[in-house]
Amino acid sequence: MSTSDQLRAALVDAFTGDDKITDPAWESAAKAVPRELFTGSFFLPIPGSNPTAYRPVFKGQPGWLEHVYSNETLVTQLDGRTGPEDVTGGTATGAPSSSSTLPSLVLRMWHQLGAESGHRVLEIGTGTGYSTALGAHRLGDANLTSIEFDPQVGEAAATAIKAAGYSPRLIIGDGLLGDPDGGQYDRLIATCSVRYVPPPWLHQVKPGGRILVTLSGWSFGFGLALLTVTGPGQATGRFLPGYTSFMIARPHDRPPRQSLSLLPGDERPTRIDPEIIGTWTGSWVAQLAAPSAERMGAGGHQILSDVATGSQARTMPNPEGGWTVIQRGPLRLWDQVESAVEAWQQAGEPHQKGFGITISAAGQRVWIGHENGPGWNLPL
Repeated sequence: MSTSDQLRAALVDAFTGDDKITDPAWESAAKAVPRELFTGSFFLPIPGSNPTAYRPVFKGQPGWLEHVYSNETLVTQLDGRTGPEDVTGGTATGAPSSSSTLPSLVLRMWHQLGAESGHRVLEIGTGTGYSTALGAHRLGDANLTSIEFDPQVGEAAATAIKAAGYSPRLIIGDGLLGDPDGGQYDRLIATCSVRYVPPPWLHQVKPGGRILVTLSGWSFGFGLALLTVTGPGQATGRFLPGYTSFMIARPHDRPPRQSLSLLPGDERPTRIDPEIIGTWTGSWVAQLAAPSAERMGAGGHQILSDVATGSQARTMPNPEGGWTVIQRGPLRLWDQVESAVEAWQQAGEPHQKGFGITISAAGQRVWIGHENGPGWNLPL
């Protein structure tokens, strides 16, 4: 057995808890697909750097293979254009735009999707191709179609998938539009996040079929949802336990940020501790309430800036205790967020697994507890 085989088997055998592989067919895929074919070079973050700086790691360097077979996400591209081989000077900064997601999460999501032999599956976001190869091994090449938005990323993935011995159908295009040739799928899995579920997906997955997707937004709140399609353009589902995040699909990313000037506005005491919208589920609730706003700041010093209208809200300590919010613009962002957080608190502050989603001709509504509970419409 080669070193690669040994490291791969050890990684899979080390998965525990919710990450433990219980389906022998997926265990076989995980132990068969060589991840190093899909992560020839990558970036590692430099601890303590601010903004985060990355150093490139290349094939053959000391520790390279051990990193490949660690249960961690490996960034493979920055800012939609910079790969490890493009770096001069030893380090680079930028926003991660493509990566090889940690193997345990990739496999857990395939489990959560419930894809079985004979199912036709549409994957949105080929990325490095590692997840695609796992799916092709388990389901067969003929049953898997994968769409990648970035031509450079897609070309590299196609080469790696072929080298691994698989040949699923690969497409370069906007995965949010679904399969350009149409077709009816049993399952759809997205390895990017979206602000709302694209309508084409809801027509290309058969009634009774499932969609697994991470919903996110410009304030970096995330929730992984498993939906069942109930009819053309219609679905219902629940959010899943855990803490799953993915890079947002590029067509859903926010417009380029303009310079931000914090200006005077109307002031009042807040009814909630601003720090709560910096928590995992608190940020998600705030994003639902103000979907076109970007959240910045940390702790009790929070800043909301609305991308669409320029409205602002920011919090600052009140000398007499508590916090003050300053708002300006046509949207009262903090009013919206405050009301949503209070509704969530009244429900007991559940994690996203206490939330659900209903999609119909009326829109896409995320709710707490049950369909008649507090809820918010996703931006379309």
